[in-house]
Amino acid sequence: MSYNVILALLFGYLLGSIPFGLLITRAAGLGDVRKIGSGNIGATNVLRTGNKGLAAATLVLDALKGTAAVMIARHYGHDFGPWAGLGLWAGLGAFLGHLFPVWLGFKGGKGVATYLGVLIALGWHVALIFIVVWLVMAFVFRYSSLAALTAAVIVPIALYFWSTPEVAGLFVVMSLIVIVKHRANISRLLAGTEGKIGAKG
Repeated sequence: MSYNVILALLFGYLLGSIPFGLLITRAAGLGDVRKIGSGNIGATNVLRTGNKGLAAATLVLDALKGTAAVMIARHYGHDFGPWAGLGLWAGLGAFLGHLFPVWLGFKGGKGVATYLGVLIALGWHVALIFIVVWLVMAFVFRYSSLAALTAAVIVPIALYFWSTPEVAGLFVVMSLIVIVKHRANISRLLAGTEGKIGAKG
């Protein structure tokens, strides 16, 4: 692994590790979002505060972490090949940074918004598929976790046909991590106890 790749990973990680959900809710006087609902710092749990605006801001900012990491690193790493391209590594770093932020004892979110942000930068057309699948599943079943899991399964398949093998491979890894991070949600979905979108906790 080259020095440039390590720098891209580190840059992406530091950017991705900014806990916007926690910062936004504290700034709004709503306390520690980790003490309500699922204890997560992502937009779905922020929504459980009852403030849709803060939840939307969290979603956008968490996604932008991934997009910005890829775009900035790709700008400075344009002379590298596809897999060695620094944008891919920075995107992976941002995703991992959101999941395991050093500032929060490596206990972060589940990475869905940042996953989407990386996808927007690397394959915006497939990002549209992700969004459509998420919205349809969320509208029909009212479970954010189920919507995210379904979209995360479809994305690598779509990328296999509509992107490079390197990008598809990256999202195979990221999708598997998303699924593992949702293992508790999967258990609750099977048990019928998963909280629905908009439910306060």
